[in-house]
Amino acid sequence: MQTRSKLLVAATVVLVVVAVLAALVVRGVIWPNRLLAARYEVRGVDVSSYQGVVDWQVLADQDVDFAYVKATEGSGFVDDTFATNLRGAQEVGVLVGAYHFFSFESPGRAQAENIIATVPAQDGLLPVAIDVEHYGEFFRDPPDPDAIRAELRVLVATLREHYGVEPVIYATQAAYTRYVAGELTASPLWIRAVYLPPRVSDGREWTFWQYSHRDRLDGYDGEESFIDMNVFRGDLADLRLLRQGG
Repeated sequence: MQTRSKLLVAATVVLVVVAVLAALVVRGVIWPNRLLAARYEVRGVDVSSYQGVVDWQVLADQDVDFAYVKATEGSGFVDDTFATNLRGAQEVGVLVGAYHFFSFESPGRAQAENIIATVPAQDGLLPVAIDVEHYGEFFRDPPDPDAIRAELRVLVATLREHYGVEPVIYATQAAYTRYVAGELTASPLWIRAVYLPPRVSDGREWTFWQYSHRDRLDGYDGEESFIDMNVFRGDLADLRLLRQGG
C-alpha cells in the first residue's frame, strides 16, 4: 500500500508539472526555441494590422533590430497599417522591410504589380519578403507545385528587376519542401520553425529564422496579443548589406 501511494503521488506531481509547462507554453511565457535562438545577436519582429497601433520606440527598446511589416496580399489587398508601420520603424532606426502574403489564386505578375504600387523602391529598406505558406482549403488540397513555382519565378524576377535586389522568400517548412526546395536559390531564405530548429529539406542555409509566433512584447495594441519573433544569421553590418541601394 505504501509503495502504491508513493507511485500515485509521483504520478500526480508529474501530471501537475506537465500541465503547468503546457500552460506556460500556451501563454507564451516559455517557448522551446528561445534558448536556441538566443545565440543569434540580431533579432526582429514581423507585424501586420493584427498588432494594431505600434509604438516603434517601445519595441526598439526591447532589443528589436529589424522588422518586417505586412504590405500586401495577392493581387489587390493592401494592409491598412503598412505605411504607418514603415514610417514608424524608420523614424526610430529599426531596419525595416515589407512583406507580401503570396496567394495561390493570383498570377505572379499581378501580385508583383500590387507590391510595386504599394512598397516604395527606397534605398535603405530591407528586400521585399514573399510569404509562402498553406492557408484555408489549401492545407487539405495543396495546389500543383509546378504551377506555383512558375508563378513564384515570375514574381521574384519582376521584384528583382524593379527593386534591384533579390527578394526574401519566407516559408513554412511544409511550403518550402513543396514549392521552394531547389528553386530561387539566390533569394535569402526566411524559414518558419517555431517548435524545433529549422530543418530545410534540401540543406539550404537560412538567413532569417522565425522561431516563435507566440511572444509578448510591450508596444502594440491590437486584435492579436502575440507577436512573431525572428533572428538573423549574422551581425547588423551583414543585415545592412541586404538593403536596397546597398
